[in-house]
Amino acid sequence: QVQFVESGGGLVQPGGSLRLSCLASGGIEDIWAMGWYRQIPGNQRETVALSFRDGTTKYDDFVKGRFTASRDNANNAVYLDMNNLKPDDTAVYYCNGGGPSNIATKSFASWGQGTQVTVSS
Repeated sequence: QVQFVESGGGLVQPGGSLRLSCLASGGIEDIWAMGWYRQIPGNQRETVALSFRDGTTKYDDFVKGRFTASRDNANNAVYLDMNNLKPDDTAVYYCNGGGPSNIATKSFASWGQGTQVTVSS
């Protein structure tokens, strides 16, 4: 099974930008959708963005227009470019990928350690 390692988080001021990276242990070109998720302690994990095998993307309304998801199948990587960050974006960010059922239920074989994003002045 493919495993994912996230990186790129950090502390940033409101209005700032970050680029998150997710490296897969195996090929991702056949994975139906690669997703970015985030979780605040005490809350459920939520879907931030999805990057589909056909090249399309889908975003949560709260991040639409600010975040851009992309995938680099040749290098087994996915990215999340985050602009105009807000304090409410503070969370641990994860990536994962799978088929329609996995994506709909956010149920995967395993999760990586995630990367912390903190937006604060």
